[in-house]
Amino acid sequence: MMVATTRTVVYLALWLCVCQVRGFHIPAKMNKTIHNLLQHYNISSKQMFNGKPVFPKDLLSSKMETKRLFLGGVFEVYEKLFERMLQELPTPGPETATAGGAGPETGNNVRSQLTYILEKVQELRKHNYQQQNKLLQRLHELKHIQMDNLVVQSKALYELPMLYSQASSLSGDMMRRRRRRQARRIKPAQRG
Repeated sequence: MMVATTRTVVYLALWLCVCQVRGFHIPAKMNKTIHNLLQHYNISSKQMFNGKPVFPKDLLSSKMETKRLFLGGVFEVYEKLFERMLQELPTPGPETATAGGAGPETGNNVRSQLTYILEKVQELRKHNYQQQNKLLQRLHELKHIQMDNLVVQSKALYELPMLYSQASSLSGDMMRRRRRRQARRIKPAQRG
């Protein structure tokens, strides 16, 4: 479990560094905190760069709506992960409190750093991903529909035509938009 947790923290740091290079803003304090945590949750280079990221990167090159939905889910997982990491830290006892160590290896320091990162992730989710969180919750609820319930089965059949119609018109709208974009690109080329 510790290796998976460590790997996740490391990938978070790498991902945040990549985002910073691409023009996104990561506060300097957050960047420094991640680097300090990486020293505490240290794994080998072989483990770090084994070609198996914690979060798939293919959806980051998707359309904006898909990307936002995916990132909303990713940050929900990060929130749970950091909460778990905080739970796994040893409870500060009298000997830890009186030792007063201020190094990055101190349990209290790691706890405060993880808490800071957790708060930053929660803040990002709260301000930028409310709709995605609601949608993810609703999608999660779909997994718990009682498939063997006669009432559910009957109501689902009744609702199918309306939902099917919505889904069909949605894909039709997307095709029409695509054709319009293609037509706009062709017109200027014909004029020139």
